[in-house]
Amino acid sequence: MLEHLDQQTRLTGNQIRLFVVAIICNLLEFYDLFLVGFVLAFVAGPWKLTYGQSAMMLLSSGLGAILGAGVWGRLADAIGRRKVLMATVINFSIASGILALTPDNGWIFLSVFRFFVGFGVGGLYCVILPLVQEFMPASKRGLVGGLVTAAVPIGLGLGAVLGAFLGPVLGWRGLFAIGALPMLMILPIHAWVPESPHWLVCRGRFREARESLAWALQIDVKGIPLTVANAEVRQPAEWRELFHYPRSVVVSWIGNLAAQTGIYGLALWVPTLFMQVLGISPARASYLMIYCSISAFAGRVAFSYLSDSLGRRVSGGLYGFGAAVLVILSSYLRNEFLGAISVFWLMLIVTYFFADGGFAIVGPYAAEVWPSRLRATGMGAAYGFGGIGKIIGPLGMALIVGSSNIVKPEASVAKIIPAFIYLGAWYALAGIVYGFFGLETQGRSIEQIDSELG
Repeated sequence: MLEHLDQQTRLTGNQIRLFVVAIICNLLEFYDLFLVGFVLAFVAGPWKLTYGQSAMMLLSSGLGAILGAGVWGRLADAIGRRKVLMATVINFSIASGILALTPDNGWIFLSVFRFFVGFGVGGLYCVILPLVQEFMPASKRGLVGGLVTAAVPIGLGLGAVLGAFLGPVLGWRGLFAIGALPMLMILPIHAWVPESPHWLVCRGRFREARESLAWALQIDVKGIPLTVANAEVRQPAEWRELFHYPRSVVVSWIGNLAAQTGIYGLALWVPTLFMQVLGISPARASYLMIYCSISAFAGRVAFSYLSDSLGRRVSGGLYGFGAAVLVILSSYLRNEFLGAISVFWLMLIVTYFFADGGFAIVGPYAAEVWPSRLRATGMGAAYGFGGIGKIIGPLGMALIVGSSNIVKPEASVAKIIPAFIYLGAWYALAGIVYGFFGLETQGRSIEQIDSELG
């Protein structure tokens, strides 16, 4: 019955609509996740925040995402992708809207509800990718999954634009109120997105699975044979069954840890390093980061294509080793100029193409390497474990440069080289994991992957 999906050569209108919904959800969820960075600019001075208080506000959502990825991912395998998708949207939308009620000097209130924003965002990311993948043919799964992640840099850009143009008009509480609007996405999801056919088959709900397939393929349900004689009904898996697949654990967990350590180390340090190395203002450093964000988006689009054309292992290796070489090389060229243009800045633009763009492989691949009944659980566990990188990335950089200020580090320019070698080592680890230990899923149907995993 499910073979009909992999016989497609072109996506139907319903599959494209699901893809668009996933992109919008990812864009809006990461707007909510990154919003606090822009709000902090409004409140840090008036509230006289210490570095520790600022750190709590910034990192609380990341801690929530670690826990939320595991909890919501487990639920998605137990009760279904569609229900959990709607629940995570409600979760982070309500939590963000409540932040509009934050009292003055209420950094504790803000930190608590930022935790719940992250809890929902981490869950949505680990549910939306398996749901989309399970509606796509094998020939398009890598491309579509990667492009869904391309919305993440756009979400960051949306936060920057709204912070710059609407922040002075609506105030920071107004920005949080806007963060509640994603709840409107519940309406189209509830109205016409069905449950994953693969999840339904695993639960023995074959007639519903056939209807779900007919919706995706936009054909009469009678055109899909109901062949269930040899189908195996599997009960919801236990969490500990993840460790029955050690190769999947290594590839998805270590790959995520290495990737998140590298990108969060860069993300929290590069603006400050621009100021220190180039002697420019914070506003100018923010302007230079726009080009890095554009490069990151272009990288995600490119790696989405490479995922299906070169395969996951080759693309993953290219991402990791490419980012490692470029991030280290940029530190050695920090004092070079082409006329009036900083080579350090140009190198980091190219670095972001790999270092952030490669997440078009990291996220979707972390879902593909698990059997259907463990897919969301496995991805959630991998993303949650990788979330440790959100801490050890910037923390490691801070220790190397001898600064106790992790959130807004006062960088020692002389120690950029060892600090960037630290990040490069993590990216090299990602390249090793994907390139040498990865499971190749290119062109394989979900049924074939399930069969190979056992």
